[in-house]
Amino acid sequence: MSEQTDDLLTGMADAGCTKEEIKRAVCFLKAGSFNELTKFLRQCRCALMEQMHESQKRVDRMDYLIRQTEKFSVK
Repeated sequence: MSEQTDDLLTGMADAGCTKEEIKRAVCFLKAGSFNELTKFLRQCRCALMEQMHESQKRVDRMDYLIRQTEKFSVK
C-alpha cells in the first residue's frame, strides 16, 4: 500500500470509522475518485458530529441531575 493509503487507513481508524467505511474510502482513493472520497469523508464527519451532539445532550442531562441531587443535600 502507498503512504497515502496508509495515512487514510490510520486516520480513519483513529477517528473511529468502521472497517466498512475504511474499505469504501480506500476504494475511492484507489479509483482516483478524490471528489467522492472528500464527499464521503464529510459524511463520516457529519455522523461523528451527530454522535458528539447526542453525547453532549447526555452530559447536560447528567449535569442537571447532579445539580438537582446537590439541592437534596442542602435541605
